[in-house]
Amino acid sequence: MASSSLWQRFQQYFLRYDDVGFSIDISRMKFPDDFFDKMASKIDQAFAAMRDLEAGGIANPDEKRMVGHYWLRNLKLAPNAELRSEIEKTKAAIKKFAANVHSGNIKGGRDERFQHVLSIGIGGSALGPQFIADALGTATDPMDIYFFDNSDPDGFDRAFAKIDKDLARTLVVVISKSGGTKETHNGLLEAEARFKAADLDFSKHAVAITGAGSDLDKHAEKNDWLARFPMWDWVGGRTSVMSAVASYPWRWKVSTSIISSRGPRRWTSGRGRMIFIKMPRCCWR
Repeated sequence: MASSSLWQRFQQYFLRYDDVGFSIDISRMKFPDDFFDKMASKIDQAFAAMRDLEAGGIANPDEKRMVGHYWLRNLKLAPNAELRSEIEKTKAAIKKFAANVHSGNIKGGRDERFQHVLSIGIGGSALGPQFIADALGTATDPMDIYFFDNSDPDGFDRAFAKIDKDLARTLVVVISKSGGTKETHNGLLEAEARFKAADLDFSKHAVAITGAGSDLDKHAEKNDWLARFPMWDWVGGRTSVMSAVASYPWRWKVSTSIISSRGPRRWTSGRGRMIFIKMPRCCWR
């Protein structure tokens, strides 16, 4: 294709949204000029289905579940006041817990301030926290974080080698939506055994993020863990990064960065605006 034609195609198919610093260039993708005209009806159907989904339509007919991770990015999209209240209460509870941890109002079993976080989870319950901790963390964060993200005994040992002498200052976060994930349960058993061997009360170091009424939720309640935060059935594990699952690293681990830097705040607000970014009609009509 001639350079002049490439430039014209670039001008037509390059999109930029300055308010969130997002751009995409599809001009080099090999589709004909009439592609969007031919696909217009299907694109309309897709947008209509998306609007229904965001408004609380049932997306999983077998389990009669909604898909609502959009609401975590933009609370205004939540279809009713009850859901909005649940989301706000959970966010406030995590923020308050983080403040109490950092201030020393919440301490471990030997009355020492927490300096480390051990996160136990797999799949979406690990990838989200790992992403947030890596993307927003700095060398000056008040806490560092380690992960059990599978059942590899060597992986457990590598993490323990870094925190074993500091278990008294380690906060353990156990994440499982169903509360019955085997790999996560294995990690929990390993952590409980290690704390017991160190003569530490595990319940004074443990937090659960799980579905209400799950086996993990019941175990945490029975053993009087420090806190329990919910995972809703309308948030899938792969899309849980804006739920309690990944909110805790940037509230607990990188809270200092969040307070002192505009970058994370821009990310927090920008994630909501990204929902409304859709290819304008000029590109497919």
